[in-house]
Amino acid sequence: MKKIFLIIAAFAVVVSCEKEIDLELENESGKIVIEGNITDKAGPYIVKITKSVSFTSANEYPAVEGAQVTLSDDAGNSEVLQYIGSGNYKTSTITGEPGRTYTLKVRAEGTEYVSQSKMPQPVTFEGLLQDSFVVAGETSYTLLPVFTDPSVLGNRYLFSFTVNNNPKKFFSEFSDNVNNGMLNQRPLLLPNDDSDPGDIKVVPGDIINVEMQCIDDKVYTFYSALLQLSGSGPGGGTTPSNPPSNISNGALGYFSAHTSEKLSAVIQ
Repeated sequence: MKKIFLIIAAFAVVVSCEKEIDLELENESGKIVIEGNITDKAGPYIVKITKSVSFTSANEYPAVEGAQVTLSDDAGNSEVLQYIGSGNYKTSTITGEPGRTYTLKVRAEGTEYVSQSKMPQPVTFEGLLQDSFVVAGETSYTLLPVFTDPSVLGNRYLFSFTVNNNPKKFFSEFSDNVNNGMLNQRPLLLPNDDSDPGDIKVVPGDIINVEMQCIDDKVYTFYSALLQLSGSGPGGGTTPSNPPSNISNGALGYFSAHTSEKLSAVIQ
């Protein structure tokens, strides 16, 4: 492996497969879908509330307006979020801090949905290393996130990345069940298939923008299941279902309090 050029960006806010994922997988519609994040970077933070649609429908999720959305922490801070359109509700005062537990309450269409997430302590995202391999004459690229897992067992990580300015996002989850307390050895597999419109094949000169999140166990479980389902749902021969949400009363989606660091790399 060789070191490659890194661009470090500050933020406001066993190998896994990387996939672009849609949140709703089960063939049902009309359920509340909540996607909420709070990070250790400066806000505002956004909670998005929509309605699910069947996987046979176009990916146009109806926005939920008029909800009462409250975000609070275990230090006594609380605020009601402001609706800014398209199902998005925005914070104005609350801040994310590692070690704090955050509670999200959403009252929508006569039902209250509640979720809690504890923000882990940050793990330093030290860099990215590049490698490549050839299969059937085609070169594929990987990036190895450089970080050292803490010695205490139970750390969970989510990596997301985009290629150049393409909004298509790929995800991979890591846990420390293997190689606890060691330098990371698990790479991100970069996309290598442009056979269909909208697909991406990484080539030299592409810029890969990577975000590393330290997440709690329930959010890890959500993304782990979601990645498995998105690889074995429609077209994969398995009946689609929904990943286990950490939100009460049957809502789909997740609420995550996590740390965030970003690095970018140019493929050589």
